[in-house]
Amino acid sequence: MSVAESVNAFAGAERPGSSSSLRVRARGLVRRYGRFTAVDGIDLDVPDGRVLGVLGPNGAGKTTTIRMIAGFLPPTEGTLEVDGVDVRRRPLEARRRIGYLPESTPLHPEMRTRDYLRFRASLQGLGGARRREAVERAIERCDLAPVALRRVGRLSKGYRQRTGLAAAIVHEPPVLILDEPTVGLDPRQVAAFRALVRSLASGRAVLLSTHVLPEAERTCDEVVFIDRGRIRARGTIDAMRDRAAERLGWRVEVAAAADGPRIVAVLEALDGVAAASAAPDDPAVLRVRPAPDAPPPARFGPALAAAVVGAGAGLRELRPDAAGLDELFRDAVEDAGDGPATGGGA
Repeated sequence: MSVAESVNAFAGAERPGSSSSLRVRARGLVRRYGRFTAVDGIDLDVPDGRVLGVLGPNGAGKTTTIRMIAGFLPPTEGTLEVDGVDVRRRPLEARRRIGYLPESTPLHPEMRTRDYLRFRASLQGLGGARRREAVERAIERCDLAPVALRRVGRLSKGYRQRTGLAAAIVHEPPVLILDEPTVGLDPRQVAAFRALVRSLASGRAVLLSTHVLPEAERTCDEVVFIDRGRIRARGTIDAMRDRAAERLGWRVEVAAAADGPRIVAVLEALDGVAAASAAPDDPAVLRVRPAPDAPPPARFGPALAAAVVGAGAGLRELRPDAAGLDELFRDAVEDAGDGPATGGGA
């Protein structure tokens, strides 16, 4: 079974399907531009309290998918519900349930931060005491109090992004959509913004579109890989790593380099091991490739550890030798290989 098939099988058992907790439900979503198909039959379920990463290379179709869910593009085919509201039949009502932060944050540089948030709250139909409370709540949640009276045009990139996020949540939407939200931020700002997004997931569904794979790895509960307009793989990060470990192998580090060659022979004799070798630059680091009939990772890992300890070597580290999401994504796309691409929109 390929990585993509394994991931999809696992995720299919986990995804909630039709449920009252679903905030976003898409079935057979298609978007065409003339003869060109940018999105080709996408299904998505995003439940309450989850951060879903929508990943893919430039031109994969992920931005088109996000814009359809956000209500900026009508689907050519398929059904789409946001918080139980049909986007095609009641688009304005659906959009009121969405907070959207595009890649280029639409700010008014001449306005002060608090005034800008009041303006955005008014656009959402809030007024009087409700508007005051909503604005102050958004300022508090996004940590904007230090710059509440400062003009938006004088804010740092990090604070401008927080201001855009505060504007997206000022009306307390049940669905929050973030399109490449950390582009241009420095590492410290990225870490702070990531923590903020995680805190905002409580009580709502969050969709995060990105081509920065480590960002999704650190922020999202689940990811979908889109390429050529189709979902090629989906699942939780841990599930993907487990499936990758079945194929990519394990990393074993022993206490002393001298033990490496001896432990290689021990591991190669173990049932379920196809090959074992020492890293050329560090004999204390061993690579183990499982055989096709190897036990699942939950059993295979302890068996490796027991073999190393039983051979009298000190075990310093044992972990799946799975690469990051970038390699998993490449594997999934290569495994998909289902004919000529019809997608490839933004």
